[in-house]
Amino acid sequence: MHINDAVFLEDLCPKIRFREWRKSIHNFTNKKCIYCGQPSESIDHILPRSRGGLSNTENCVPACLSCNGSKTDNEAFYWYRRQKFYDPRRAMAIRAWLEGDIRLAVRLLQWATPTNKKNYISDYKNTGTSYKAA
Repeated sequence: MHINDAVFLEDLCPKIRFREWRKSIHNFTNKKCIYCGQPSESIDHILPRSRGGLSNTENCVPACLSCNGSKTDNEAFYWYRRQKFYDPRRAMAIRAWLEGDIRLAVRLLQWATPTNKKNYISDYKNTGTSYKAA
């Protein structure tokens, strides 16, 4: 039996391949919305399908329901610049994603959401150091 003779489950049921593709999109961003950083529950088209956007990895990003609903069929950059949570680092990540450089987009998203937030004031108080006026 050759590999060409094998029948794969994805070939029998295309929905499985589609589900795996959707999961992989969410896994790129650790299940966070690419726009605001909240947990993502949906897939959004950067260039809406109503304006000729395709359903491919470069055009589909994970989004929360709030962002996906408020964006409607607007172009992503036009809509995103007008949001209160606009972050230029996330805008660069969206641009990189759209251009197909998902590795760069993921790095920019990591840069936009730091994981180790230090509280420098409490660290200063715990050291016992004091400054005297000159």
